Amino acid sequence: MAIFKYKGIDLDGKMVRGRLVAVNSADLESRLEQMDLELINSKEVISGGGFISGRKIGRRELINFCIHMEQMIRSGVPILEALGDLRDSLDNPRFKEIVSVIISSIEGGQTFSEALNQFPTVFDEIFVNLVKAGEQSGKLPTVLHDMTETLKWQDELAAQTKKILMYPAFVTCVVVGVTFFLMIYLVPQMVSFIENAGKEIPFHTQLLIMTSDVVINYWYLLVGLPVVGWVTVYYLASVYPRVRYLLDKLLLNTWIVGPILHKIILTRFANYFALLYSSGVTVLDCMKISESIAGNRVISAAIHDVGQQIADGKTISEGFEQVNMFPPLVLRMFKVGENTGSLDEALATISYFYNRDVQESIDKLQSLIEPVMTVVLGLLLGWVMLSVLGPIYDIIGEISG
Repeated sequence: MAIFKYKGIDLDGKMVRGRLVAVNSADLESRLEQMDLELINSKEVISGGGFISGRKIGRRELINFCIHMEQMIRSGVPILEALGDLRDSLDNPRFKEIVSVIISSIEGGQTFSEALNQFPTVFDEIFVNLVKAGEQSGKLPTVLHDMTETLKWQDELAAQTKKILMYPAFVTCVVVGVTFFLMIYLVPQMVSFIENAGKEIPFHTQLLIMTSDVVINYWYLLVGLPVVGWVTVYYLASVYPRVRYLLDKLLLNTWIVGPILHKIILTRFANYFALLYSSGVTVLDCMKISESIAGNRVISAAIHDVGQQIADGKTISEGFEQVNMFPPLVLRMFKVGENTGSLDEALATISYFYNRDVQESIDKLQSLIEPVMTVVLGLLLGWVMLSVLGPIYDIIGEISG
């Protein structure tokens, strides 16, 4: 397989450029015909496929992929026909190309999971392993259904998180904008009037003047230092694993945000572990795969340690007890799952409890953010008004008297 850069024409006569994985030029032309494109010219750019440029494949597109494939396969439609119908209904050109490559790979003798594994940036390790387990156990529709529910949960959680962040981000921008306007334009004019009046300036007004001078003279540092700091921390975290580990540990210990993040990670871990285990993946493989989905080096290291202890002969619950990272609920449910032989159901219970807890925590955080931001903005404006208008009012009072 190789990557070809091509130029073609669609049914409407519009010029289309892109990249596509194909065995040779003839195979490329055949694949473009399946996409309702007529090849004009092509050029091989990379040998050994696996990368296709274009728009990113979103989570909702993956949800539609799972729903479509689950319904088709459950209804008895062959995988190739189901993929062909899906390809013809897709609007995303990149996803359309990917599905075309998957179809060609299956026609060439690969399994569904092997074909998906060509695109790790779209179908991650968990997705591929679940599909592989579903193929081997004959429960592929069930696996796809479970993946759909999991992706929906992730999408809802991402939407809620975005909703929470939008309001404080907007208010923060307003506060910063108002602060710069007051400090750079309004305060100096008011202060010059107060100083010319020859009246003694109170301390809170002097503090405001000092703040205004700092903003006027060093605004570039106030704007640039946070950006430089963020870029520096990001670079160090990407280059040095120890720095990333310390940052993840700090994030877990952050007030309010840390406990919510911990619960979200545990929910994701329990959910995917249950999916993998119920699909027939071994416990050790479940632990290994779960390391990559934690998204936090501290918890990933804890999961790795648990896997090592299980490999050394300890039970799952004993391994989790040793690392001292997981709450009593997780430990208790692992014991129950081991004793009853229904580990996947115990993990589903963990996922349910933490998911509900996360929802409640997010709702509380959202209800707390709005009044806090309002109070902060009110205090800032109140300080400026008191420091500027207070002395002016006293001057006007003396003149009137």
